[in-house]
Amino acid sequence: MAWLLLVLAGLFEVAWAIGLKYTEGFTKLWPTVGTLAAMAISLGLLGLAMKTLPVGTSYAVWVGVGAVGTAILGIVLLGEPASIGRIVSLALIVAGIVGLKLSSPA
Repeated sequence: MAWLLLVLAGLFEVAWAIGLKYTEGFTKLWPTVGTLAAMAISLGLLGLAMKTLPVGTSYAVWVGVGAVGTAILGIVLLGEPASIGRIVSLALIVAGIVGLKLSSPA
């Protein structure tokens, strides 16, 4: 259950990171409200996951899911470049997340 909470926390991190782009510097009300809600949910779920998972693993996976998801949506939604170097780097982050999951005691 803790791992599911952690992955959900990472997905909400993606939501708020992408949401920041749409707030236009927190000048648009509804994107700002959605972004702030996603931030709160993400941190809340991270805190719940950390009740049973190691802090280092939890934080690294949360950041990794957020970074990979945000980069992918940046490519898909915002037209950011999808160079070989970026794709390989994202794959390495995913490999690190999988490695942390496989080596975690919880």
